[in-house]
Amino acid sequence: MATAHSSGAQTSHLSALQTKHAGLEARLRDEMARPAPDAAAVQALKRQKLKLKEEIRRS
Repeated sequence: MATAHSSGAQTSHLSALQTKHAGLEARLRDEMARPAPDAAAVQALKRQKLKLKEEIRRS
């Protein structure tokens, strides 16, 4: 029974990570659409996305 609970929690965690990743993608798209994108902000968003993607892959 603990396995079923863990699986549900894991699915919820994965869903939260994917939602966060999508939010970062939207922020990155918005930043890149600006006339003069902030290079530091773009790099920071890309780093955050990569970290989340790695965590999603491990889940």
